[in-house]
Order: sequence, then structure tokens, then C-alpha cells
Amino acid sequence: MGKITSVNTLSPDITCSDCSGSAVPASDPDDDSDSDAQHEGYRWRISGMDCPACARKIETAVGQLSAVTEGRVLFATQKLIVKASEDVRVQVEDAVRYAGFSLTRSGTPIKQIEPAGFWWENRTLILFALLLLASWLIQSVSAQAGQVAFTLTTLFGLWPTGRRAFRLIKSGSPFAIETLMTLAASGALLIGATAEAATVLILYMLGERLEAFAAGRARRGVNALMALQPDTAVRLQGERRETVAVSSLNPGDIIEVAPGARLPADAKLLDTFASFDESALTGESMPVERQQGEPVSAGCLSIDRPVRLTVTSKPGESAIDRILHLIEQAEERRAPIARFLDRFSRIYTPAIMALALLVALLPPLLLSADWQPWIYKGLALLLIGCPCALVISTPAAITSALAAATRRGALIKGGAALERLSAIRTIAFDKTGTLTAGKPVVTTLIALNEEDVNLLLAKAAAVETGSSHPLARAIVARAAELKLNVPRASGQKTLIGTGIEAIVSGHTLLIIAPGRLTPNRLTEQQSAQVFKLESAGNTVVVMLEDNQPIGLIALRDTLREDAKATVDELRAMNIHSMMLTGDNARAAAAIAGELNIDYRAGMLPADKVAVIAELSHQPLAMVGDGINDAPAMKAATIGIAMGSGSDVALEAADAALTHNRLNGIAAMIRLSRATHANIRQNITIALGLKGIFLLTTLLGFTGLWLAVLADSGATALVTANALRLLRKN
Repeated sequence: MGKITSVNTLSPDITCSDCSGSAVPASDPDDDSDSDAQHEGYRWRISGMDCPACARKIETAVGQLSAVTEGRVLFATQKLIVKASEDVRVQVEDAVRYAGFSLTRSGTPIKQIEPAGFWWENRTLILFALLLLASWLIQSVSAQAGQVAFTLTTLFGLWPTGRRAFRLIKSGSPFAIETLMTLAASGALLIGATAEAATVLILYMLGERLEAFAAGRARRGVNALMALQPDTAVRLQGERRETVAVSSLNPGDIIEVAPGARLPADAKLLDTFASFDESALTGESMPVERQQGEPVSAGCLSIDRPVRLTVTSKPGESAIDRILHLIEQAEERRAPIARFLDRFSRIYTPAIMALALLVALLPPLLLSADWQPWIYKGLALLLIGCPCALVISTPAAITSALAAATRRGALIKGGAALERLSAIRTIAFDKTGTLTAGKPVVTTLIALNEEDVNLLLAKAAAVETGSSHPLARAIVARAAELKLNVPRASGQKTLIGTGIEAIVSGHTLLIIAPGRLTPNRLTEQQSAQVFKLESAGNTVVVMLEDNQPIGLIALRDTLREDAKATVDELRAMNIHSMMLTGDNARAAAAIAGELNIDYRAGMLPADKVAVIAELSHQPLAMVGDGINDAPAMKAATIGIAMGSGSDVALEAADAALTHNRLNGIAAMIRLSRATHANIRQNITIALGLKGIFLLTTLLGFTGLWLAVLADSGATALVTANALRLLRKN
């Protein structure tokens, strides 16, 4: 069941492809004073769509309104966008409500809506399961009473499904999955297969709830992305500070961001220097230093001190909004995912129903045959046409495969993702946090004055103790790992934009980036050592004692232990691997060289999407862990997230490695290929048996009880075949 939680009008200068919720001010839905220009387009935020088929139902229902010129549902960001020649908000909401989706104009942000509890969300399924269990128990005591119990149980399940099917028929979707299930269960009831009718309904309801769960997870991922942008900002008016809504910020406004807070908008730095954690947007684990006048994106985290900035982005056009827009564009470039049964029912169900009706009517009417035998044959054909085995064949295989994948630490979000995995021929990896561990470690220490390297590290740890900088933590962690005796430091102070300084054992120690040293401060040999370390993909800092260089410390984000084995395994499966990263070319080349794969460096989220589009001539998977990877995941044939990644990456992806091990990728692909073959086998079994019994029934060789066997027997066979996937390694 869907739910529309807010409605906005689109101003005429904003196209319908825009996706930022804050770009368009909320309007009063009951205000009829809107101008004609405002009637050009409207936007709703939808929650609760179970699958892309729901999106198609909403589009069909809205498209039947005469004043609507275009209605589109953006499934990735749960939005409905409608263009119309007049104000159609009331008509659109009525049409969507009648199609089976509840809606409200509250305008409450999704992230503030309390989710319904497990029992409440699944109350119908739980009650139906209890009734089904009671019916089985009654039947074990009395067959006649059991028949009545199963009938009542089926009618209980048919009521919501049949009512929605009826409404969808009137809304322009006559052969939706609800219609298919209503016909299947009703047909089974007509010939007395009441237990089978109830079983089909509970399998259908279970599948719907699983899809609703996956959709809910995806909504939380988009909300997590939106949450990177704070709701309020501190705006400076001379010496006065005021807290304002982010939507009220305009280019030119001066804002202040506290340490540990995120930027509410794209801005330029006013202070001389400042450090920012941009990992949420770029995936780069190392904090970056920005100088006065340099741009900083919304969502970045201020690290070491309060900073003042000038806003450069308009409301709804920040880096966060642009990523949301990229996700929507990537979703639109792919054809909507239609479930197999929903597509097949458009031909199969009406054809079988029409054939059953013709068999029951034509011989008595045209040939004066007896009515009872031909009605009997029509009912037998109706049962043969009951798609129970087909309904079960695909979900049974998918459920078994998903269960097998989950036990092995892989979460695959639905059958469509599982099927697409089987076709993958190229895999693009993000670097930081995916191919690498995502945490810098000390790799090399070089003493420039012949001092013991352990003493050098102990001094560095003394200076860095207490700092929250990732490089500082890496140095302190390495000293602790070696159980070094770290001396006490005093007078610690951070030199903004330069380094960190402290007094240790009476000497002034400074740890600084090589690029911040005055020219010719290092000898040619020392500069060559720095260049060599950086060329190997390291971040290098220099330690000075009393203004004299005494050591070099190299830190690096190390390769995952299973990265090389995973790439080799994929290569053996004829799957090509490449790396897309926002890191500099030298760091990227070092990692790619170890893995013997292609790479592209210095990539922003839009650049990654462009590369995916460039390679879209073949099925491609994108593997990542950061928010910056989400648009590329959506643009790819399938997105795979690392279990340690951001919430947005996990929810935007079609699959996730919950155990956070890369070797799960090859296992997922092998499982998906086996599942694809299993589904083809199940469909062949189901349709093959139906075809045989269809012919024998028309010829008079088989009767109603064998028609039941055609369906229940096929159901048992395809279920047993699907269960084999549980044993796949």
C-alpha cells in the first residue's frame, strides 16, 4: 500500500527532471488562487511503493485524467511528477487513492515519520497465516469442515486482493498481479481446490511484504542522503548570528559552521585555512585542506575549528541535491523493472479464461452437445489455467537463492537484481573503502638524521596524541601496536593549514606536509624520497625537530586482503574489472598496478556516472561504499555495496556484501546464474505439464481430478527444483 506524504507545485523555471525536495517551496493544496503557470506541474512524494510495478499502476491511473499531459513516477526517489493544463491535484489524489494507495497532504518530511511497527504492518499476513493453519488442523479432523474452513480463509484473503484488482481494472490496469491472483484463487475455489487457493494467496501476500520491506529500506537510504544536509544554518549579519532554515539561504550569505558540523550549502571559504572531511561525497578517506576562496560542497564536515563561508548555491542546487538528481536520471535511463508474472498474465490469463469460456459454451450452442460435460471441461481448463505453479516457480527459486546468499553474507534485493547479476560481464570498483580498507596506516618511516625509527615514531605519536585527525590516529595507533614508550608532550597546538606542533623532551617538534615547507627546506635527496613515496600512493608528512628535518612518515590506505584474489577469480569467470576513484592518479595507479586492472582517477560522482554510461553497451556492475558511488550504482546494470559503507550506498545498491568481503561478489554471480537456469526449468515444467493436460482434457482423456494434478503436481515439482538452490555453494 502506498502513501503520498507531501505535495509541491513546480515553479515554471524548474523542469520535471529536477529532484531536490527543497528546490520547490511547498504550496497550500487547498489554495485555488495559483496562477496558470503554477498549474503546469505538480510533485508528490510517495512512500510505500513495493516495486516498479506499483509505479506503473500509479502512472496509468494518473494518465487517464484528461487534463494530465504527463505523469511520471521516479521510483528511486519515490516521487510522482505530473504536468497538466489545469489544477488537477484533487483529481490526481482521488485517482491514486482509488488505485489502492493512501495519501496525505501533511507535507511532513519522510525522515520525521515514525515507521509502523512490525506487527501492524504485517497484521493481514499474520492473521491469514493463522487462519490457514487452523484450516489445516480442522481438515485433519473433518474433511468437510476443513473444506468450509479453507473456503472462508480464501475469501478472507481474496477480499483485499480482489477489491484492489477491481479498482485497478477501473484505473486502466486490468491484468495486474492482483487480477492474476484473484483469478487464480477464484478458479481454485470454483472446482473445490480450497486448500490450494489459500496457499497461493499466502505465498502472494508473503512476496508482497518482502518487496515492501526492500522498498522501505531504499527509502531510508534516500533519507540518509538528505540528512547529510542540515535543516538549519547559522547566518552572520555583521556581528549578529541568527539560526535560519537552509531553504532561506541565498548566494552571498555568510554562514558559520561549527567543528563537527556539516555544511548546509555549497560555499567558498572566507577563513585563511580549514580542514574538511569530504568522504561522504568523494569517498576519499583523507581530510582535505581548503584555502581562502576555495569551494566546499554541502554535506562536508568541518574538522578542526569554526569556519566562515560564503554561500554559492541556490536552494535545491547544492551538491547533495545534484547527487539526488543523478540518482533519478540514472533510474530514468533504465527501463522499468516489470515482474515476470505481471507481464505474462497480460496474455496467459485472459487467453486461458477465454478458452475455458469457449469450451463451456460453444459445443452446446453450436453442436447441441450436453451442457454438463462441456461445463465440466471448461472448469477443468480453468483449473489448468490457474497459474499456481507459475506463480510459485519464479518466487520459489528466487526465495531459495536469496536465502542461500544471505547465509553466505550477501544481501540481494529481490529477483530482478538476482537475474541481472547473471548477465554481468564488467565490474567497476570504487577504491577507498572497497578495494582498500578505508583507513590510513603507517607504511614507511625514514630517519633523516640516522635516528632510530622507533624513537622517531614515538616522538611523532607524542605530538599527535589527542588529535582527531585520521593521520594522527594512524600514527598513534602504530606506536601503540609496537608498544613504544611515548614521551609526554606539552604546548600542543594546531597550525591551521600547516601542521601540528608540540614540545617533547625540551625540543620543538613540528609535523607538516611537504608542500607546506618553505622552498629548499629539504635537500634534493630528501625531496626525491618524498616523491618516491608519494608515487607509490602514500601520503607523506615531514617531522622537524628545532626546525631541522629529522624524518619522513608515509601513510597509506592499504589494499584489502581479498582484493587481488577476488579480481583473479572474476577474471577466471571472464569478467573484466576496473577501478573508478576520486583519488589522485598516483595513488590510483599504485593500487591498480597491484591488482593488474584498468583505472580512472580524479572522478567526481558525475564523472563516474558518465563512465558507466560510456560502458553501458554491456552488462556492468558498480561496487562501492560511499554516497558518491550511489549515482553510479543506479546507472549501472546493478549496484553492489560493501557492508561497511554508508547507509546511502547500502540502500541505493541492488545488492550488499554484509560480511564486507569482496570474495562474495563472485559467489553472488555464480548463484545468480544457477538461479536463472532454475527459473527457466521451473517455467518449462509448469507450462509443459499444463500444455499436456490441456490437450488431454480437450480430447476427453483426463478429468477434473487430473487437472488438479496438473497444477498441484507442477507446483510440487517446481518447488522441489527451486529448493536445490539452498544447497548451492
